[in-house]
Amino acid sequence: MKKILFLLFLIGFTFSCTKDFESLNTDIKNPSNVPPGTLFSFAQKSVQDLMTEPNVNRNIFRFLSQYWTSTTYVDEPQYDISTRNIPQNVWHILYRDVLRNLQECQVLIPGQGAGVPAATQKNQNACAEIMNVHTWSILVNTFGDVPYTEALSYPNLYPKYDDARTIYTSLATRLDQAIADIDENAGGFGSQDLLFAGDMAAWKTFANSLKLRLGMMLADVDAGTAKRMVEEAAPGAISSNGENAVFHYLSAPPNTNPIWVDLVQSGRKDFVAANTIVDAMNALNDPRVPLYFTMDANGAYSGGIYGSSNNYATFSKPADRISEPDFEALLIDYAEVEFLLAEAVERGMSVGGTAAEHYENAIRASVEYWGGSIADANAYLATTPVAYATATGDWKQKIGTQKWIALYNRGFEGWVEWRRFDYPILNVPPDPSITYADIPRRYTYPVSEQNLNTDAYNAAATAVGGDDVKTKLFWDKF
Repeated sequence: MKKILFLLFLIGFTFSCTKDFESLNTDIKNPSNVPPGTLFSFAQKSVQDLMTEPNVNRNIFRFLSQYWTSTTYVDEPQYDISTRNIPQNVWHILYRDVLRNLQECQVLIPGQGAGVPAATQKNQNACAEIMNVHTWSILVNTFGDVPYTEALSYPNLYPKYDDARTIYTSLATRLDQAIADIDENAGGFGSQDLLFAGDMAAWKTFANSLKLRLGMMLADVDAGTAKRMVEEAAPGAISSNGENAVFHYLSAPPNTNPIWVDLVQSGRKDFVAANTIVDAMNALNDPRVPLYFTMDANGAYSGGIYGSSNNYATFSKPADRISEPDFEALLIDYAEVEFLLAEAVERGMSVGGTAAEHYENAIRASVEYWGGSIADANAYLATTPVAYATATGDWKQKIGTQKWIALYNRGFEGWVEWRRFDYPILNVPPDPSITYADIPRRYTYPVSEQNLNTDAYNAAATAVGGDDVKTKLFWDKF
């Protein structure tokens, strides 16, 4: 009898321990089953935080486009991107935090069951694809050839690099499919969609605007494809500031504007306005100067010498609005779309209107977005240096200069457009070893790729024409 009781006790103890051990082995902070919407939200925030923040370990695009410059540490404004391993930091965030999470999100979408209608799941996948295209375009426009077809294929640890132009072709196809898949009458990710809260009409508008941008990137290398993409996308692109693709930050951590984190919460005083943009805007009597910058120590507006040490108290800083904790971030806006349409007209594409009309619409949209009035914009447009008929240079200089001004606070897009238009003429840091030709045209590949994926890295470096910041990307022809 004692043996039977002991055996029953042992069996009961074993089952209770098994149950306890299972609970102990469950990592409640890292769940194994994650809803696809959570991964989608994380990917959206990760890419936008990277593109918005001014942290010099990751985002120095405001330096490269010469919107801001530094006070004390001049390595990055003098184009040192290797000391802080900036390319590797950008690379890892985009692949690991954005693309990998979007991939897993798409894997999980079909597993949500009958509770999520098929049309909603199709919309969710389309949203993930649009974010994929957006992210891949950032990678290509930063590095050139990158791992693409084999990049997220575990356990392949040594993915090949794909030709950048071929990647663009694939992205165009994926974007067209995503646009075709959208059902505006069905749901999406709802509140887990941090861009449009599940508004599928807004996603379609965003996708068409992105297609318009990507099409124009091809204009100097594949005019036929560029024309088709631009003409198809133009009717469905953003048509007012109310349709801007906006990422809304919150007023309390941890979901605050990263500029606030680095400029206010940190208490650091590392950045001032760059003389490049302030001087250019002052010369044009641009009404956006007080909307972009604070007054300097003399009650005027001035920028620090680009690429040199500058006294923080002396020069203008980014406007207070920009460093508010809940200040929004733009992915693409009406002003950019109108500048693209002005360029399209100049290139002989059929998008309606004249180049001058679209140029003027773009400037009005930018002035209004930043808090200026239509009267301010119209007065500005009436001046000889700004009016499309009388502004200096050819259409590339006119559009390129004004687009660069309008893209302020979007350093990456400003850098991209400077490389496409070659305008405005930027300043050269006051270091005799630096020339205009040293302004980066791309990022070099990460050290981790050089060390761990050496064969693929070597092949890619050769294919792009040398792993150097001065090597132009495939679309940067002039």
